Amino acid sequence: MRRRYKYANHSTADYVRRGKATLSFQIINQRADFSFALFTGGFKNPKLVAVSDPISFSNPKAPLYPRLAHGKTWDEMTVTWTSGYNIDEATPLVEWGRKGHNKKLSPAGTLTFTRGSMCGAPARTTGWRDPGFIHTSFLKELWPDTMYVYEYRVGHLLKTELTIWSKIYSFKSSPYPGQDSLQRVIIFGDMGKAERDGSNEYANYEPGSLFTTDQLINDLKNYDIVFHIGGLAYANGFLSQWDQFTAQVEPISSVKPYMIASGTNERDFPNSGSFYDNISDSGGECGVPAETMYYVPADNRAKLWYEWYSTDYGMFHFCIADSEHDWREGSEQYVWIEKCLASVDRQKQPWLIFAAHRVLGYSSNSGLADEGATEEPTGRTHLQKLWQKYKVDIAFYGHVHNYERTCPIYQNQCVNSEIFDYSGTMNGTIHVVVGGGGSPLSDYTENNTSWSLYKDRDYGFVKLTAFNHSSLFFEYKKSIDGEVYDNFTITRDYRDVLACVHDGCEATTLTN
Repeated sequence: MRRRYKYANHSTADYVRRGKATLSFQIINQRADFSFALFTGGFKNPKLVAVSDPISFSNPKAPLYPRLAHGKTWDEMTVTWTSGYNIDEATPLVEWGRKGHNKKLSPAGTLTFTRGSMCGAPARTTGWRDPGFIHTSFLKELWPDTMYVYEYRVGHLLKTELTIWSKIYSFKSSPYPGQDSLQRVIIFGDMGKAERDGSNEYANYEPGSLFTTDQLINDLKNYDIVFHIGGLAYANGFLSQWDQFTAQVEPISSVKPYMIASGTNERDFPNSGSFYDNISDSGGECGVPAETMYYVPADNRAKLWYEWYSTDYGMFHFCIADSEHDWREGSEQYVWIEKCLASVDRQKQPWLIFAAHRVLGYSSNSGLADEGATEEPTGRTHLQKLWQKYKVDIAFYGHVHNYERTCPIYQNQCVNSEIFDYSGTMNGTIHVVVGGGGSPLSDYTENNTSWSLYKDRDYGFVKLTAFNHSSLFFEYKKSIDGEVYDNFTITRDYRDVLACVHDGCEATTLTN
């Protein structure tokens, strides 16, 4: 596992002369004891000087880090958490119900994974750490969100009849599909995790992670659901980092549905069934930790960890693709994408959103430009006719670590000259890169990309607000200050969705 460290001489100026220093570390419950060690000689010639006595948590097996997510129907919420209790030692359960009313108990399933589940090093070797046990319960037949606040706590019934409980959390259920109410969505990618105590790791990679996390924690009352579209923990095969990540986002995920998408750092590894079979970004995890620790309402989870799924939130319909598996025309995922886009009733759910981790649409990223592209190879070649046919409003991507918004676009051409206020018929999809969640920022190409309306090389996230069936407000906020730096509105009626657009028209006849 990765070790965290601090330099004694950095924290106390006269450490070398006096030999005394004070260092502070924040530790979280990872189902094991902790010890502190003092070294001299730096990284090149380390020499162990002393080791502290072990430090123990009062209950290292305690239920921790709950993660809410949508179930497969609008009135179902799942809660997933981590503990040290296997089912032969204790029974996992959730106590939940409407605030101020009697509570009910729901059972939970238990999963884990082993070193043998990993696809390669370091996840299978030096990075391996026992993940504990992952429990998921399904809270069903919820009332629509405008009615009640629900409370819950997760726990384990021991064989002694004693129940070990977490603290109490609360959440609001999802609105009924098509419900006309205020609905607010957060979307970002590539956040990772960071250390609040200022300690270092051998691979500090997500410098802006806490900026985004803290903005979302401070603004909890002003949004309803989160989509983290890949680039989750950036554990890269060091399994202890998943506890660090789930602990960091717990103030968010315990009270808001926290929906994920599969990304390169979660999934890709040679000979693992990934579409990018020559990339080892997951460090041998090949999707197993992410897709065990986070529930998504996918229909095909048993098949090579395919993670595409759809979900509804009131007036929104989301089609979340898995860019780490084949999306090209003729593939299983392509068939699913068309089915997802075609299934929505736009009179009830006017706001149709597509999302994937990799940029399948448009980006001015310098790395893509170096390969002579402005998207993943063959990305929009196969998908743009579906976006156009089904009139997708906005497509979101991560993977490129910056922010960028295009005009409404089809076949490389802007189809609307407006910048901030879109009304009437939408002739193309707006593509947004929102991969500035916290990882090192990406550069833009110097090539002219005339379809690009706004760029920001900084950490940030997007907020969508549906006021009603005719008005959608888009905001891009920087993580450092939470202020809005880009925005636009879409205003239209149902007839505008029905209107014929290029390559998006139903077949017609002149027959009376």
